[in-house]
Amino acid sequence: MCPRLSAFIQKNRDLYPDFFNAPVPSFGDEPENVQLLIVGLAPGLRGANRTGRPFTGDYAGDLLYETLARHKFAEGIYDKSPDDGLALKDCRITNAVKCVPPENKVTGAEIKTCNQYLASEFEHLPNLKCILALGGVAHGAVLTTFGEKKSAHKFGHNVTHDLAGDLAGGLTLVNSYHCSRYNTNTGRLTEQMFDDVFVTIRGLIGG
Repeated sequence: MCPRLSAFIQKNRDLYPDFFNAPVPSFGDEPENVQLLIVGLAPGLRGANRTGRPFTGDYAGDLLYETLARHKFAEGIYDKSPDDGLALKDCRITNAVKCVPPENKVTGAEIKTCNQYLASEFEHLPNLKCILALGGVAHGAVLTTFGEKKSAHKFGHNVTHDLAGDLAGGLTLVNSYHCSRYNTNTGRLTEQMFDDVFVTIRGLIGG
């Protein structure tokens, strides 16, 4: 469905035959338990594309899973491997685009094509209360899924948006800068700033 991404995956299958090199499935608690859905950008080449689990194997995962554990959304030890025994509680993680993109950059057409899978994710989470969008691309993809106008819901770190309409059902969208190494190295996102986002989320869903 996405020729550019398909070609890139095939290239990486040749270069790295021991990598997962396929659309990365969502990871988390059983659908009926999920109250928080985290939406990232896309799998990283040597992270989720290698391991087959979202945010597993790179720095973004180090920060994300550590923070999830601190706020009781994760149990067990994160060890950068899909078989490390880590489990998510009341939480699930997915991506706006499920296949690894060249240079970690997706196109508008690829986001649009993959949006059907994001929509399906929401349809199977009956008790969802809150969505965390990591970065502007994820923010836009979520708004598209629910038919919301981006001009009415501008992205901002630790900003919340009430989603209206029948599909949204009173969900709250929370924004955060992406927990990438680039953002933390440049100071755009600090660990405290990221932690503050989850304080906001806990305030919204309780627990």
